[in-house]
Amino acid sequence: ICRFDASSFSTRIAGEVKGFNPSQFVPAATVKQMDRFIQLACAAAKMAHENAFLDLPVNGGDQVGVFIGSGFGGLSSIEECYQVYKERGPRRVTPYFVLRAIPNLASGQVAIMLGARGPNLSHSTACAAGAHSIGEAFRVIREGIARMMFCGGSEATITPLGICGFSAMRALSTRNDEPQAASRPFDRDRDGFVPAEGAGVMVLESLEHAESRGANILAEIKGYAFNGDAHHITAPSPEGAGAVTCMKKALLDAGIEAKDVGYINAHGTSTPYNDRAEAQAIATVFGSTKEGPAISSTKSMTGHMLGATGAVEAIFTVKALQEQVLLPNINLDNPDPQCLELNYNTGKVRESSFQYAISNSFGFGGTNAVLVFKRWQSGKKGL
Repeated sequence: ICRFDASSFSTRIAGEVKGFNPSQFVPAATVKQMDRFIQLACAAAKMAHENAFLDLPVNGGDQVGVFIGSGFGGLSSIEECYQVYKERGPRRVTPYFVLRAIPNLASGQVAIMLGARGPNLSHSTACAAGAHSIGEAFRVIREGIARMMFCGGSEATITPLGICGFSAMRALSTRNDEPQAASRPFDRDRDGFVPAEGAGVMVLESLEHAESRGANILAEIKGYAFNGDAHHITAPSPEGAGAVTCMKKALLDAGIEAKDVGYINAHGTSTPYNDRAEAQAIATVFGSTKEGPAISSTKSMTGHMLGATGAVEAIFTVKALQEQVLLPNINLDNPDPQCLELNYNTGKVRESSFQYAISNSFGFGGTNAVLVFKRWQSGKKGL
């Protein structure tokens, strides 16, 4: 951790976005209006916009929407402004405080930047927020409410309060002297997740609209489901019952069977309870065998981006389909027997041939989201 002095903290490692200059993505005059999580969201949206070869402002404004989720919103601004208030009094607090702190200003600022006047929401569902935003954007397009959606998640909680809060819960890894090996989902020696920051934004659009403008289609989104465990504020339900139901419903929504899935981007946080429950859930749905779909948690390489993680991992899943590769689960040196003998892809990227992949996201409060993606093949009709 370089952003503040973490020498007295039990966890002193995190996945920081290094060298980020928000002025490269938003006008310098508006940077001070934005918390870091908003700046990251705008940067990701700008990259997605450019990758989709769209005009600015985007055409069909009221048919273009923005859903960007965040678990915390502007935590750094809350901390900074409270410190100013305590030290210098109420008159010295910036008038931008509220606009930097509230979670929906990521969606709001991105919509302003793009000229997108369609549906606009910010889902705040902990570590499933990014996935929920993509899934709900999918439903909005499928129901004909919008033709195009910018959707994803953003988070920036590498702050003193953010780190000490998760540390107090004993949720974070304390492998401070070996940070590259600290995030180890499904491994017997895992000791918590590595906190990280970031943002991910996708452009979703109806097939008709994409083809009419000659879009470079990367993949199809085929299914989505969400539900709740109704079990515990932090621990997943026993045997992963909520995750089981969510994965089954997502497969049903996609119109496919478990045997059709070739890769699972697991939520895999590197915490004892989550990894075991998810492994049990995957075994229930796909079978407890090494012959099932390849499984990996990319959090082993990125750390846990909380409300942004579901969006970034959905993007990884799309890239895996596009490139026909299975992404690795690094640091899985000693598989936890309680995580079962599933088809974990350890160590390195592997080439493969598969048509469907899913991305799992689960959050505090028992909130779950599962996305199903299909490899895009030109000339094949889809949703």
